[in-house]
Amino acid sequence: MVDVYDFGAAGDGRTLDTRAIQLAIEACSSAGGGTVSFPPGAFVTGSLTLRSHVTLHLEAGAILLGSEDPADYPPVRSRWEGVEQETHAPLIGGSCLEGIAVVGRGTVDGRGEAWWQRFREPGGRALRYPRPRLISFVDCDNVLIEGLTLTRSPSWTINPVRCHNVTIDKVTIANPPDSPNTDGINPDSCANVHISNCHIDVGDDCIAIKSGTEAEDIGKRAPCENITITNCTMVHGHGAVVIGSEMSGGIRNIVVSNCIFESTDRGIRLKSRRGRGGVVEDIRVTNVIMVDVLCPFTVNLYYACGAWGDKVVSDRQPHPVTAGTPQVRRISLSHITAREVKLAAGFVAGLPEMPVEDVSLHDVTISMARDAEPGYPEMADDMELMQGAGLHVRNVRGLRLEDVEIADQEGPALVLDNASGVRITEG
Repeated sequence: MVDVYDFGAAGDGRTLDTRAIQLAIEACSSAGGGTVSFPPGAFVTGSLTLRSHVTLHLEAGAILLGSEDPADYPPVRSRWEGVEQETHAPLIGGSCLEGIAVVGRGTVDGRGEAWWQRFREPGGRALRYPRPRLISFVDCDNVLIEGLTLTRSPSWTINPVRCHNVTIDKVTIANPPDSPNTDGINPDSCANVHISNCHIDVGDDCIAIKSGTEAEDIGKRAPCENITITNCTMVHGHGAVVIGSEMSGGIRNIVVSNCIFESTDRGIRLKSRRGRGGVVEDIRVTNVIMVDVLCPFTVNLYYACGAWGDKVVSDRQPHPVTAGTPQVRRISLSHITAREVKLAAGFVAGLPEMPVEDVSLHDVTISMARDAEPGYPEMADDMELMQGAGLHVRNVRGLRLEDVEIADQEGPALVLDNASGVRITEG
């Protein structure tokens, strides 16, 4: 074990300690691996590069404070929002590593306010590159992030890209609800990811599962697969568990269980559009409580963010099926309770040329809020305002509803449009 103080770190909350911390990492790596220890103190740092077989351990009372100078985050090439491009380096990062960890009872504070302000300026012109993420590893194997409190991230908080065997456990993420694009945990083209026992309160999606876009080199579009999310609480944010919209590499084998969603815009959300391609399949959600959400469950294959007004994306008429046609199938939700739901009990909009296939709801109870303001259940052109509506389903092949109760809705509990193979069973 090496101590960052032994390499010249000041830990006084003012002195830039990047060089001292990086020297400690390199010394640990040269010795064959081990642990870099952060005793109590406030360590100001710019971007740090981890090495294989090295663990960063933040003791209780240790705080990593992200430098507020953009020059301390040099540009690196990485995937951002589905495309390989130059971005500011993350606060903690690395590529092509194995056996790495960032653990402890300390805090990593990105001090993102200045970054958010630059982003909010018209067109984000104050930013040459996308903002740094707090922790992001690329093409790594056997990654552990455990125990930490992560706060005020400049953008996404934890973002493994094309990593294998990732464990994120007992982590608290706290970003202000109005902070832009401060997603909590975003596995991107990763395999075998285990997210458990986390509390996530953020300004965008709590957890977003992604796999690149059609604009990226096809060789980079690995699927995101074998993801478990369990025993987590998620608050605020645009969605609790979100799949897409970057899904060109495919997303499969996702299990969400034993979670609580409170005041998120959506609970379980799948989003994509024509041209993006990819297959989303085998998603299972069970034992979840949702409170004060806009809509518990949405599938939207007309997702318009970044493509508002695009006539191909928004057209409700069938188009030819191509490699760019997204596919969604085998979605199961069971043992769900959602209370004080504001806009709709659920919203599923498949494509007429490629209906969503095999959607199952079992033991699901949804009660609507009585005083909600009208709003849009999803982001799509020509979307109708809803307020306390039932379950709206369009372009679906195979819908099973067993022991599903919807209460206090306005209008019919179930609205079907081009839905086949519908089976409704009372419990």
